[in-house]
Amino acid sequence: MPSDPITELDRLAGEIRACRICRDQPEGGPLPHEPRPVVVASSTAPVLIAGQAPGLRVHETGIPFNDRSGDRLRDWLGVSREAFYDPALFAIAPMGFCFPGYDAKGSDLPPRRECAPAWYGRLMELMPQVELVLAVGQHAQRWHLRAACRRTLTDTVAAWQEIFSRPGRPKVLPLPHPSWRNTGWLKRNSWFETDLLPVLRREISLCVGTRK
Repeated sequence: MPSDPITELDRLAGEIRACRICRDQPEGGPLPHEPRPVVVASSTAPVLIAGQAPGLRVHETGIPFNDRSGDRLRDWLGVSREAFYDPALFAIAPMGFCFPGYDAKGSDLPPRRECAPAWYGRLMELMPQVELVLAVGQHAQRWHLRAACRRTLTDTVAAWQEIFSRPGRPKVLPLPHPSWRNTGWLKRNSWFETDLLPVLRREISLCVGTRK
């Protein structure tokens, strides 16, 4: 008798939240603090937000995008905070589930290398209902776009129309990270707001309807 995919997804989400690979079996230096994997798995959400890795505030609260970056992302999507955190509407799965710590300059380190190979493929297999993937940042774009990913993040996001029109599903829209550190990037690339954001908001409306 086939297993229940919802039960499998719940079980996998529990395994992810209990994961301690980056502390106990790290590739390179171990995580410098106790892991706290953050993920929102869903068997019904039509939209997957594939991010980079949690920041410090998300690590402290256990709530994804619970910071200024999340405020900007919700504005890009045109959705309320309530809708954003409704697992019937949005699944949220970063490429690294734990806050990776800071580098010597005080910037967030990239996602841990152990995380995506261990979990991400299995997670995607158990969420076949996803219609739209928002690939936020270069690490998510490399995983979801593979060979279609360009040399730089700017090149990838600039090619969004070609990427979004590729056949097959789920559809993928590449986005820059909504960090306030990227304010300069947004000013230099005004086409993001004038051309891409209206399409993003339209697609979100089509996926989540009046529930946003």
